[in-house]
Amino acid sequence: MSTPDVITLAVDCMGGDHGPRVTLTACQRFLNKHPDARLLLVGLPDALSGWQEPRGKVVHASEVVGMDDSLEIALRRKKDSSMRIAIEQVKLGAAQAAISAGNTGALMAIARYVLKTMEGIDRPAIAGQMPNFKGGGTTMLDLGANVDCSPEDLLQFAVMGSALVSVLQGNENPTVGLLNVGEEVIKGNDVIKKTGELLRSAGLTGDLNFYGNVEGNDIFKGTVDIVICDGFVGNVALKASEGLATMISGFLIAEFTRNIFTKFAAFLAYPILSAFKSRVDHRRYNGAALLGLRGLVFKSHGSADELAFETALNRAYDASRHQLLDRVQARIKHAAPLLAGMQVEAVVPVPHE
Repeated sequence: MSTPDVITLAVDCMGGDHGPRVTLTACQRFLNKHPDARLLLVGLPDALSGWQEPRGKVVHASEVVGMDDSLEIALRRKKDSSMRIAIEQVKLGAAQAAISAGNTGALMAIARYVLKTMEGIDRPAIAGQMPNFKGGGTTMLDLGANVDCSPEDLLQFAVMGSALVSVLQGNENPTVGLLNVGEEVIKGNDVIKKTGELLRSAGLTGDLNFYGNVEGNDIFKGTVDIVICDGFVGNVALKASEGLATMISGFLIAEFTRNIFTKFAAFLAYPILSAFKSRVDHRRYNGAALLGLRGLVFKSHGSADELAFETALNRAYDASRHQLLDRVQARIKHAAPLLAGMQVEAVVPVPHE
């Protein structure tokens, strides 16, 4: 399938902590940098009444999914919400992808209900990037959609994550690591051990470039391109990463205001700490993909500012332009025998070089 001449994204302008005050500014900045892009801005009429950009079409909604709304309210009662209408644009073919900073659980539930899961996939997963010390990002999934995962689920995540990295980072053979309490094959619970067997088999068939087990510090060291884990562990790691830049900012402010000695020391260290803060700034990695659906949906952080939300728009644009959905489907089809739960034999792992 050829790349469309115009990329159209559907934006839930009401989602997140800040709503249109942030989303509209980010949308305008995005359009200024992408002349081949169009946006469908979904929201309440009054909130979007001041929009003038002709390449951004306003689509009215009468309801908004709140950050504290239950899944029942979001899915069953608010059928005319900005979140749902944005996702429906993807189903209708009016947009290549939808983006929202709203309630994560509601977004996943509505997206799964409207778009359905891809053939060969049991559970969609949330895949996002974590900053690493190599200056790039380590892709990690699942980041919170599935608290309990089977080995087959984790294998599916690995296949989908590989497709994501190949599209967004131009890496056709990304390395995959399985998050564990140690690198040794004998470590971990039964689910992790079984997952390791499946991933090693996938490596032998050419479905994955499996590195082996990795530990928590490998996420930030950039040991592998992709780290696979269940949603409980992934979400905890995500929140810890987001707090890192905040901690550094607090440290700088505290040291600059204590006394003359700490002010002088902080002044000398400021360039290094500032560069480090920029490298781990979660805004540069905003925009998590909901993988495994029959359509592209991206989740922005709820507290995203203009820069962060623009980053999410850029990721959705790149995924659409490089046909992420087709790439995921192709990889899933190739890995179908393993994903169907075929019996795997224990494979002797190759030591890391």
